[in-house]
Amino acid sequence: MTLSGNQKRQMKSASRLFAVQALFQMEQSDQTVDQVRVQFEDHRFGEHFDDYDMAEGDTKLFRQLIENAVNHQAAIDQMTDRALVAKWPIARIDPTLRALFRAAGAELLHSSNPPRVVISEFVDVAKAFFPEGDEAKFANAVMDHMAREAKPDAF
Repeated sequence: MTLSGNQKRQMKSASRLFAVQALFQMEQSDQTVDQVRVQFEDHRFGEHFDDYDMAEGDTKLFRQLIENAVNHQAAIDQMTDRALVAKWPIARIDPTLRALFRAAGAELLHSSNPPRVVISEFVDVAKAFFPEGDEAKFANAVMDHMAREAKPDAF
């Protein structure tokens, strides 16, 4: 079965959301990247609930995001700290946003995807987790700083 461009985009978007969830789960539970990867790929991708179905994820992108976020966490966190106001180091940020910044940082630093696409995708993820608040605007501003540091030639 050949996937349409729209289906591939949806799978990549789902993988970004799953990556944020996986990184959050790893931080909260002390599970390894391998344990969480298996759990998500075996049980979360395409999971069926009573009233809706989870999307299928792009396994390659999901793995790249979580593995790069873990393997390069110190560099990503330092880049995030530089993008945050001095009074708000990454350790004080909401754990969901921290996971989002780590996944976005991994993609900004270790992929050829255009920074504006990465930012837009992760702003949508922020909106999914925080539909009522200003977190998506905050995430957008922080990721914009991160992207300008990671890929200055793109701006």
